[in-house]
Amino acid sequence: MTARAIYDFWCEDSYFDQATKEELAGIADQPEEIEERFYRDLEFGTGGLRGIIGAGTNRMNIYTVRKATQGLANYIIKEKTSKKGIAIAYDSRRMSAEFAREAALCMAANGIKAYIFDSLRPTPELSFALRELGCTAGVVVTASHNPAEYNGYKVYWEDGAQVTAPRDRDIIQEVNGIESFSQVKTMELEKAVAAGLYQVIGEEIDDKYIQALKKLVLRPEAVKRQADQLTIVYTPLHGTGNLPVRRILKELGFTRVYVVKEQELPDGNFPTVNYPNPEDKKAFALALKLAEEVDADIVLATDPDADRLGVYAKDSRDGKYKSFTGNMSGMVILEYLLSQKKELGILPENGAVVTTIVSGKMAKKLAEHYQVDLMETLTGFKYIGEQIKFFQQNCDHQFIFGYEESYGCLEGTHARDKDAVVAVMALCEAAAYYKEQGLTLCGQMEKLFETYGYYQEDLCTVTLKGQDGAKQIAGMMERIRSQVPEEIGGFQVLTFRDYEAGIIKNMETGSISPAGLPKSNVLYFDLEQDGWCCARPSGTEPKIKFYVGVKGNSREDGQKKLETLIQAVRKLAE
Repeated sequence: MTARAIYDFWCEDSYFDQATKEELAGIADQPEEIEERFYRDLEFGTGGLRGIIGAGTNRMNIYTVRKATQGLANYIIKEKTSKKGIAIAYDSRRMSAEFAREAALCMAANGIKAYIFDSLRPTPELSFALRELGCTAGVVVTASHNPAEYNGYKVYWEDGAQVTAPRDRDIIQEVNGIESFSQVKTMELEKAVAAGLYQVIGEEIDDKYIQALKKLVLRPEAVKRQADQLTIVYTPLHGTGNLPVRRILKELGFTRVYVVKEQELPDGNFPTVNYPNPEDKKAFALALKLAEEVDADIVLATDPDADRLGVYAKDSRDGKYKSFTGNMSGMVILEYLLSQKKELGILPENGAVVTTIVSGKMAKKLAEHYQVDLMETLTGFKYIGEQIKFFQQNCDHQFIFGYEESYGCLEGTHARDKDAVVAVMALCEAAAYYKEQGLTLCGQMEKLFETYGYYQEDLCTVTLKGQDGAKQIAGMMERIRSQVPEEIGGFQVLTFRDYEAGIIKNMETGSISPAGLPKSNVLYFDLEQDGWCCARPSGTEPKIKFYVGVKGNSREDGQKKLETLIQAVRKLAE
């Protein structure tokens, strides 16, 4: 069927509600908009769904959510794990509560019990809850840090991590096998509750989650001594972090916590920011204003589903607030965990740190110094969570810390996804400890640079929307793949990794070796002088991302090398 024919079907068929038909009637004379909304089904990828909210097969709405849920239900039934049930959570975005309820009712109609939170919760608490409840799977309705017009649907399995291969492909196959909405089941809420297939969960899980986090504190005495000395400004950016972040800080004893009032309450329109992303410096405008007023030591922001943490800290040298990249905040927490565990005599001999191939490389030096293993995965925290499962299955490593450059990290194994709540806790604990030593977080970060090298990283993004954009991105990747450069920005290419082909090519000898990671459309260049760059299409947005990294002898040297490499990478994208 053509896009127009499918549009007409949605406008006329009794399956679709009146609000949907009225929305579609409003674009009747906009053929390009009709084409964009109906030229394909919203793709259920390896992480689930993500798209613009609205009517249409290529949009997030109750019908596309039901279809995805029916496919997941079919997979669960085939796996014969229906009796274990499924946990469902949602964030503060528009339609999140409605989408979560529709998912729960579809599961119930398939005989699968749904445990659904009574109100919005952070994504990491969903990861915790499904393991606590013994569920076979989990769903969280969120579009993470995307703009307000987006929402999404992420799928987790019984280990608490997002689904990975081959399970993700099997679920996708089941979702794609739903060819008609007549195959999708649902039921009324009252009937689902009466049948014991719809159960609301809440405070009991919250309490267990917070208790699990508090067990991870290494220096409670330092926290106690500095709790009324450390000044913290926090903003949840209208998301789910407000209650759990404030609760964990209060229960640890921190008393000087100031929350940005304008961004305190949940609001899916995100009225105070264009982009509710703690990676975006503009999102910190109100928090930094408050920080100046209260003379804060650190400034923290979590994204709408509270799995990412952004950080600013006051530099005692000039009194200004300096931003931390995800790599920098990750290194502060990692060094604190490793050093304190070693000092306390609890650093495991088989300890492991897990990161992604596009994250900063200082972690390698830290791991070598503290004699723990460092493992790299493909981009995406689901692969870090998967390693925890492998460690437990093989009894070969103990997980210490996982992090990725995109402002996500995890201490402990209570969750199997990045957790901004535990990141806030760990960073504030570290800040309290270092404050006793006369160090700010900026001062501690400078010590790490001086000790291990001035590692600098950045991300260049090219956005190409629509059908043509997807084709351009695919063409760009194929061009780079088929014309591998010998040097980039004056840096010689030492090895070229094509994870789609599963190979690593030594550029000097021409020898080929296995890449050692699952296949993925990612191109990676190891450069001389500890430099590197990587090209990767986004799995959730119409973008191609170019990651770059260098090691400098000084901050100035690192910045100069980084700027040179960025300019060269931009030319690759032309």
